Amino acid sequence: QVRMVESGGGLVQPGDSLRLSCTHSKFTVDWYRIGWFRQAPGKPREGVSSISSSSGSTYYADSVKGRFTISRDNAKNTVYLQMNSLKPEDTAVYYCAATYGDSWYEDGVDHWGKGTLVAVSS
Repeated sequence: QVRMVESGGGLVQPGDSLRLSCTHSKFTVDWYRIGWFRQAPGKPREGVSSISSSSGSTYYADSVKGRFTISRDNAKNTVYLQMNSLKPEDTAVYYCAATYGDSWYEDGVDHWGKGTLVAVSS
């Protein structure tokens, strides 16, 4: 079982920035996607962003394109989500997640973190 621990959430004002981190234990396979889902109150979980372990290709939901950037530090087994120009609608619990292969949908997630809360409010 891969252990994944998120950090970096908090309460910020609209327009502010935050950087989330997900530190994980070592994967036993070489091909997987790792990234972030989020769940706002009363809404279904949404795939926000992911990055491929093999190609480095990235995915962003339309709602965050141009504002969020995903990156990884393989030496530290850590994935980051830089979130800029935050909006109130970005308020959610953000979950680190990983899927084997190249899929990126909620039912296909193989490993979940416990989540970190991001609240954007004035």
